[in-house]
Amino acid sequence: MNFSPELLALANYLAGEFENREQALAEPAWYVHLRLWQRFVPLFSEDSLTLFAEQANIVNLDQPYRQRIMRLTEVGELNALLKVQYYMPKDPLALRGAGRNPSLLHTLTPEQLDLLPGCILNVTAQTQAPDSYKFAATPPSGAVCCFNYAGSSVQVALGFEVTHQELITYDKGIDPTTGGATWGAILGPYRYAKREQY
Repeated sequence: MNFSPELLALANYLAGEFENREQALAEPAWYVHLRLWQRFVPLFSEDSLTLFAEQANIVNLDQPYRQRIMRLTEVGELNALLKVQYYMPKDPLALRGAGRNPSLLHTLTPEQLDLLPGCILNVTAQTQAPDSYKFAATPPSGAVCCFNYAGSSVQVALGFEVTHQELITYDKGIDPTTGGATWGAILGPYRYAKREQY
């Protein structure tokens, strides 16, 4: 399938190894120093580009967490709407460490994933220069991202902005009773610089 320049750029910008070192050093009381890996996986390739994501605290790189799959699609032909649909591995431990060791992803199949229906983002592209964009991803109105993890129901607010150099994430856990944030970007977004392009 032929993908639009915007979808190809979005996937390229998201793929890589990222770190929020500068932010964590400037505000250590509020931001954990994280490493984030986002690697291409050959899933759903008939109509989309797909990434595996995983992160770890810099002091515990051998204990990564929050494995997820992001399927990037476009709807329509001219001025296509870009979307990110999230999936969760049915067995996250089987993929633990795949951010650093991508060979663990070679046997991943769609059957090993759970679709997270409410975990979807609409992406807008702002052209900054020829072949250069700034993307902003926000949930559709009324969308609620919930899933079961380790026997508990989890609610997450998702969102990001990305350019070819920087990834800004707004992800945070939500207390479904109070609506308050419980972890993640509580006091503002995490700001990651790209360290390596995949």
